[in-house]
Amino acid sequence: MKNLNQTIIDVRTPGEFQGGHVEGSINIPVNRILDHLEELKHLPQPLILCCASGSRSNLATLFLRNAGISCENGGNWKEISYEFQTN
Repeated sequence: MKNLNQTIIDVRTPGEFQGGHVEGSINIPVNRILDHLEELKHLPQPLILCCASGSRSNLATLFLRNAGISCENGGNWKEISYEFQTN
């Protein structure tokens, strides 16, 4: 089980995120992740990135690591050891 103090970033589209997500996670689509670097640098790290399968979160992990942000690919959002909510 992951530390509850970690920040979870869901890199799916807003529509996917609205269909269900990890409670307390932040939605920043992978195609917008670089637009949020300054914001992400100030969040508790390491960041845990997730998506539907782990592919987009892997790409976002590479982007953020190259920018010096400590992060991990959490893979599928449903497999992260947290409660999730649906809207």
